[in-house]
Amino acid sequence: MEQHRTSQPQGRRRPQTPLTPPGALVEGASVYRVAARTGQPGRGRVERAVPVRPVRARPVPPVVLAVRRLPNPRLTGLGAGLFASATMLVLGFLDWLILDGQPIVYGLLFLPVSALTALWVRTADLVTAPISVPIAFAVGVVPISGGTAGFGGQAMAVVTALAVHAGWLYGGTLVAGLIASVRKVRDMGRRQRAAALRGQAARRPAP
Repeated sequence: MEQHRTSQPQGRRRPQTPLTPPGALVEGASVYRVAARTGQPGRGRVERAVPVRPVRARPVPPVVLAVRRLPNPRLTGLGAGLFASATMLVLGFLDWLILDGQPIVYGLLFLPVSALTALWVRTADLVTAPISVPIAFAVGVVPISGGTAGFGGQAMAVVTALAVHAGWLYGGTLVAGLIASVRKVRDMGRRQRAAALRGQAARRPAP
């Protein structure tokens, strides 16, 4: 007895989308996630998620890291002047005791003191940094000036030392002025950005 074979029409096969395991990266930096439907095992739904790209932190130079580790006080104008004068007076005495009053050493030490004075003074008193630094230089040069014969001789020795070593004086004052100017410009930029943000927030309609 012959049996007639009946062929059932086969439906068109839909192209299956290759499923990507969770967390895998596909071309175009797109992330796919497969979520199974409840009640229909074996079928999945492909959802396109927002591509997430890891943000790489920029390496910080070692000099910047060393500067960040330094103390960062905020001195008033008077406090910055007292700090610079006291520090230069101590350095002048040490130079006189140890090195017999070497002006080159004193001048080299004056430059970092000028920079610290301009860095540590508060923003409202930045204008006082270039003024306090020359006064501190004059105070600290007293021990190494080598004056004798009373107050008059000592004053003349200090004036002579200031005239001879004016290069160091101008250099330290220039360093303090540059640092104070940069800090002032940065502060003005921060204020302008804050004012712009406040203006944008005020123009936005209230919900």
